[in-house]
Amino acid sequence: MTIVVHHLENSRSQRVLWLLEELGLAYEVERYARDPKTMLAPPELRRVHPLGKSPVIEDRDGAAAGERGRVVAETGAIVEYLVDRADGRLGAPTRRDDALRYRFWLHYAEGSMMPPLLLKLVLSRLPLIGKRAVARVQPMIDRHLDFVEAELAQRPWFAGEAFTAADIMMSFPLEAARHRAGLGESRPATVAWLATIHARPAYQRALERGGPYAYAR
Repeated sequence: MTIVVHHLENSRSQRVLWLLEELGLAYEVERYARDPKTMLAPPELRRVHPLGKSPVIEDRDGAAAGERGRVVAETGAIVEYLVDRADGRLGAPTRRDDALRYRFWLHYAEGSMMPPLLLKLVLSRLPLIGKRAVARVQPMIDRHLDFVEAELAQRPWFAGEAFTAADIMMSFPLEAARHRAGLGESRPATVAWLATIHARPAYQRALERGGPYAYAR
């Protein structure tokens, strides 16, 4: 199996590289740079998927030479696809409560936590009204950060005692929050969790494959 990751710098696709390293699956990286003025993905990504966003992967297993492989978009869908291709490794734990937590965090990362973080980023770039609007968004982010802190204070990983793909999904919103949304030493369990994932050998290998990543610190 050869997976091609269409990787946009400083984006959610870093999680896909990390997952592939953790799973030990063979993959290639096609890198894309953001437009320096708009910070948006380049139009070349639309040749891979109509939305022109990253991450997108191609599974070229079984594809003829010159043909595009199976295209999978959306980080959560990609994570589930790769876990399935790896025979369930890093997927839902066997204990029912842990499995429920796994599914919750897998979807919470993009469905609940990322929207206010993205909203803050967009508003912070607006003149005049941006600062006042950001002040209203930050309490929503703080509620999420407090929730995450309370959960990580009870267990080492999001699903329970074992590292899973849910931890990989949660990495980007928490890295973004650390970078620009107030996640600091007042939430020690979350900060310690970030330090732990950043020290994982597979995470470091993914950084080497993906290139500069502003949120890794």
